[in-house]
Amino acid sequence: MRTNKSITRRLTIAGMIGTAGVYAFPVVALSKSDAEKLIERLTNDVLSAVNEQKSDKIMFVKFEMIFSKYADVPLIARKALGPTWREASKAQRSAYVSAFKGYMARYYGKRFEDFLGSKIVVSNSRKTSGGFLVGSNIILKDGSSYQAQWHVIDARGKFLMYNLFLEGVSVLSDVRVQIGSMLDKRGGSIEKLTSHLNTAS
Repeated sequence: MRTNKSITRRLTIAGMIGTAGVYAFPVVALSKSDAEKLIERLTNDVLSAVNEQKSDKIMFVKFEMIFSKYADVPLIARKALGPTWREASKAQRSAYVSAFKGYMARYYGKRFEDFLGSKIVVSNSRKTSGGFLVGSNIILKDGSSYQAQWHVIDARGKFLMYNLFLEGVSVLSDVRVQIGSMLDKRGGSIEKLTSHLNTAS
């Protein structure tokens, strides 16, 4: 009897493993090439939106769509808000992330207007914590250029952009300072911050 129970137990475990193998999602190794292709698509979409020379309103809508598509918006928004995120309710977080996305599209959309007629060449990349740092050379219409590095992370099984370094300066750090200042001016109220972000640029 002991032997039969042992056999039954092994067969049951084997069956569970077999079933798990059938229904488990495949593990996909994200590569350096994947990260570089993401940034190529992102920068192509950015330049396309700028070069269309539509109204600011239309361009900001496109930038918000690009931001949503290629960036880990919830993570960036949470990091920008800092400790206040932990104190916020689910509804407050959701409203803040939505407002933050629109703010980023407007704030950086205005600055991306300088990219009119420029080109962005993805060069080299290197592995870093949780993903890759993808290098690029931004060549402006007047011939001047500067370096940009895009921090691409593995976000729940797919690559998304997390941060951007312009000539070594972290955009996320800059945004964190902006959000912190706005929050302080509103007495630490996330509701007032969210309301402000809905129109700020």
